[in-house]
Amino acid sequence: MSKVLLVEDNEMNRDMLSRRLERKGFDVVYAQDGCIAVDLASSEQPALILMDMSLPVMDGWEATRRIKADPGTKNIPIIALTAHAMAGDRERAMKAGCEDYDTKPVDFPRLLGKIELLLGH
Repeated sequence: MSKVLLVEDNEMNRDMLSRRLERKGFDVVYAQDGCIAVDLASSEQPALILMDMSLPVMDGWEATRRIKADPGTKNIPIIALTAHAMAGDRERAMKAGCEDYDTKPVDFPRLLGKIELLLGH
């Protein structure tokens, strides 16, 4: 079973996504802000991270940069999730270190396809 770190400060989004991921057989760990995400990426070593980019304390952009700068976590694929689908956001996410990018509201079948592709399923 693959472990996914879901970084999302909105409880409704977190609940919906985690239940759908768990139904697909993923073990889901949560973080509500970027600081917790950086710590959990290191301690939990998830197979993949779903990173909301608009987070309290430390945003997803900075959390991604820190995770990718750490030799112990730099190889964990990260998919950026953002409601702010503006021109340049995808490029900004890739520049921060994300392997992929998806918009909110989440299209779960599309997101699942991206997750499976990155995990080699």
